Amino acid sequence: MRKYFGEIGLTIVAIIWGSGFVASAVSLEHYTPYQILAIRFLIGVTLLSLVFFKKLKHIKKSTLIKGSIIGIFLYLAFALQTVGLVYTTPSKNAFLTAVNVVIVPIIAFFIFKRKMDKFELLGAVLAITGIGVLSLQLSGGINFGDFLTLLCAVAFAFHIFYTAQFVKDEDPVLLTVIQMAAATILGFIVVLFKGEMNFAASFEGVSAVLYLGIFSTTIAFLLQTVAQKFTTETNAAIILSTEAFWGMVFSVIILSEVLTTRMIIGAIIILVAIIISETKLKFIKKKSYKEAV
Repeated sequence: MRKYFGEIGLTIVAIIWGSGFVASAVSLEHYTPYQILAIRFLIGVTLLSLVFFKKLKHIKKSTLIKGSIIGIFLYLAFALQTVGLVYTTPSKNAFLTAVNVVIVPIIAFFIFKRKMDKFELLGAVLAITGIGVLSLQLSGGINFGDFLTLLCAVAFAFHIFYTAQFVKDEDPVLLTVIQMAAATILGFIVVLFKGEMNFAASFEGVSAVLYLGIFSTTIAFLLQTVAQKFTTETNAAIILSTEAFWGMVFSVIILSEVLTTRMIIGAIIILVAIIISETKLKFIKKKSYKEAV
């Protein structure tokens, strides 16, 4: 049940992030990308600090250090993704960001010498293929935006990987609070440096950024940190990569985007990737064994 809690929790996170595409599109009409990052992380650390105020008294030095590390990776990932989007297409940005699903097991192999599970690796490759079919438009070559987005994928991979490592010995809630605090500090340093301290106060803009702050940041990252305690970092990356699929679902439902055959094929490939990674095809082995008997 603990394993299933982790997987269900990460699926909910992917659904929330998928719905966040709509809120991001609306908020970008009212705020700069760096303002959005600073506000969403500020909302996150404020809400978590208020809800878990009593826990803050028990923060250890190790939690401060580890939370700050994943907080830095978190902000870098979002910042590189945002700036990369200026120079490349949204579809290529989404696809290259999802490359982290393949990078995570490679990091685990080189840093911790963790043997690559062939089913997880196959699932990761299939997931990236499905996301490519789902979102990638065959236009243009590799440009500066693509390079930045690829760096963003590396940062997200390290964030997922180190979250999985740190949550084994630290309180997931406190770890989330510290990473949000670190990302908030970085966010406002960048906003101050760029001279973007004037924030608009339109109802539509505020509503959109509140959604990002409350759901896509506070709830999603808290749930991700807790859920990663119960599954492997590669499984986590594969499940979180379904964000692209859920983004498509919400775009079709809310923005009336036309559902194409390519989208359906991409979604099926992603589903197969998750089944392979999660079951390791044990149901086929059992069936073959029964037939042999």
